[in-house]
Amino acid sequence: MSIQRFVGRPDWYDTFNPETLAATGTTLRWGVVATGGIARTVTADLALLEDAELLAVSSRSEKSAAAFAGEFGFARHYYDGGPDGLESPGYMQLVADPDVDVVYIATPHAQHFDIAKAALEHGKHVLCEKALTITAAEARVLIALAREKQLFLMEAVWARFVPGFQRAMEIVASGEIGEVKWVRADLGFPAPVDDAARIWAPADGGGALLDITVYPLLWAWGTLGAPTSLHAAAELTPLGVDAQNVLNLSYPSGAQAQLISYLGAHGPRTASVAGSKGFIETVGSVNNPKGLRVSVGWDGERVETFEHPGSGYTYQLREVTRCIQAGLTESTTMPLDDSLAVMELFDDARRQFGVSYWNDTRTDL
Repeated sequence: MSIQRFVGRPDWYDTFNPETLAATGTTLRWGVVATGGIARTVTADLALLEDAELLAVSSRSEKSAAAFAGEFGFARHYYDGGPDGLESPGYMQLVADPDVDVVYIATPHAQHFDIAKAALEHGKHVLCEKALTITAAEARVLIALAREKQLFLMEAVWARFVPGFQRAMEIVASGEIGEVKWVRADLGFPAPVDDAARIWAPADGGGALLDITVYPLLWAWGTLGAPTSLHAAAELTPLGVDAQNVLNLSYPSGAQAQLISYLGAHGPRTASVAGSKGFIETVGSVNNPKGLRVSVGWDGERVETFEHPGSGYTYQLREVTRCIQAGLTESTTMPLDDSLAVMELFDDARRQFGVSYWNDTRTDL
């Protein structure tokens, strides 16, 4: 597998016109699986697109499904054991709905594979929250199935599409800061310790690596590509998931990257990209920077700032919509080979941490 440096801006993107709400083709009818915090945030942005119809939502409970449908105006809601006394899970009823065109999956990580596989088997296009799966083996199955059925599949790494990240990649590609020599990025927050919470639970794929490490990793992946070696270390909880981790990446050019993810501390949540002529530093959170500080040499520093509609997910949602409308089965900005390569990297990191999940030993792939 050959993974190249970040390929650049989506075709529809214009740095100086971040409006992404106008219709670009036939309206798509969306089904949303899960009703938690990220589902609520993304759905609010989805509702801003002129060519998106909020058709169906599913949840394990009737109360949650009905409340979510009422809040956002979904025409249908599904839940485990209903609405007609069916024994199947709510998500199975949703993916079997013949009127749903594309499914957005916002469940805990460990459920992604089974739900995405069911959606693809029912002929639905899929946008699945990161991490795409728990293991690279699961990711390979989903990617092969999507390609076999010629359906769109994308991991929902929204940070690849936001203006601040796109502009940073444009600056690097222009050569303005020269050859990239090192990258440093961090992201995290002090999450309340609760063994039953998704973010800490081994059964849900808990831990910092699968939940947030993809965001610091973007800055190394986007500027330097896939690394040739990885040295990884982590602090583990008593239940065996990583509360924080450090990934040190090395490249053939001699470049280095250090990525830090944490669930128990406050941190700067910034990225720095250092080149032979200058550097870029983010202003605001690394997964959606509101500005970039660019310095060439020891002078000439400038700050570029960015605005966007909604919470910033409209760029990702516009890409999904555009690709499906155009008959494409994957995005060149978030290609499936990248998702697989990142899952392989994360598998390696977990081996070095000593973290394992039940998905590692599944025999039904």
